[in-house]
Amino acid sequence: MRRQTAVPVAAAAILLSGLLAYKLYAPMAATDAWTLQPDDPQLVAEGQVIYAKACASCHGANLEGEANWQQRKPSGLLPAPPHDETGHTWHHTDKQIFMTTKFGVQVVAGPDYKSDMPAFEQTLSDREILAALSYIKAQWPTKVRATHDEVNRRAAAN
Repeated sequence: MRRQTAVPVAAAAILLSGLLAYKLYAPMAATDAWTLQPDDPQLVAEGQVIYAKACASCHGANLEGEANWQQRKPSGLLPAPPHDETGHTWHHTDKQIFMTTKFGVQVVAGPDYKSDMPAFEQTLSDREILAALSYIKAQWPTKVRATHDEVNRRAAAN
C-alpha cells in the first residue's frame, strides 16, 4: 500500500474504532461506572449470561442464595446471600455493590472480614460487573427497586 493511501485508511480505522467504542460505552459515560442500569435491556441481557457463568454457582440460578445464608458455616464463614428481594443486596448503594464485586467484601466490611466471595477485578471487566449487577436489580420487584433508588439518592446527598 502506498503511503498516500495508508494514511487515510489508518485515519478511517482510528475513527471507526472510536465510534464503535463510543457506541458501546457512551451509555456508561453518562453515569458513574457503578451506576446500575436495570432498564437497559441489552446490558441486562449481557448481565444474565455473566451472572449465570460467574455468580449463579454460589448465589443461585434464581438469585436465591445458599440455604441458611444468615447462619455461619462450620468454617465460620457466611453462606452466599440471595440477591433477590429477600436478601440485603438492595440495602447497599450501587457503588458499594460494585466495589464489593470488583474488589471483594473487605472493601465494605473491613480488611479483617473473611468471606468465600472472590474479588472479580482480575476476571470481569467493569462493564461485565455492571451488567451482572444490572441484571440482578432488574429482577427485583418495583417497590424494592424504588427503595434501592432511594438508598442511592440518600447516599448521593451526603
